[in-house]
Amino acid sequence: MLSETDKLTYEAWLQLPEIRRRYEVIDGELRFIPPGPTPDPQRRASNLFLHLAPFIRERQLGEVFFAPLDVLITRQPLRTRQPDLLFVSTQRREIIGSQHITAGPDLVIEILSSSNTPADLEAKLADYWSIDVQECWLVSPSTRTVEVLRWTTHGFERTGLYGPGEVLVSHVLPDLRVSVTDIW
Repeated sequence: MLSETDKLTYEAWLQLPEIRRRYEVIDGELRFIPPGPTPDPQRRASNLFLHLAPFIRERQLGEVFFAPLDVLITRQPLRTRQPDLLFVSTQRREIIGSQHITAGPDLVIEILSSSNTPADLEAKLADYWSIDVQECWLVSPSTRTVEVLRWTTHGFERTGLYGPGEVLVSHVLPDLRVSVTDIW
């Protein structure tokens, strides 16, 4: 058992029992993601999954995963993230470990909530950039938009901001077209 001052190590993290609540490990500290998923974000994630999974499966492009699934950012200090959805291409399937994703997925999708602060979002994006995530979608229920960010040598840069009635375009999945209206 960890005391208040102990930091969780990679080895200790691997030994943790399955935890039903969503969490991330930030510099060795286990942080629960409040609150538990409510129907609205779950609906958005499900709608996105229903667009992504058949497209990816039919073309044998890789796999799509739902949270909670840990993505390892660093082992020391231990840092993990749990994007709402993520895609790993067939070419990079070796990063799918038995307990977690061991490197940057090709695509991560974050469904924003009122508990996300700008600092939290900036830290997440910095973590994703550090492990070479190629693309990140930020789904905003409050504005009903999806911001698509693509990794460049300077960090993430916006390639599109899509709203209702528009069709989202991905650089990681170039033939994919998602109507933003269908997400809501």
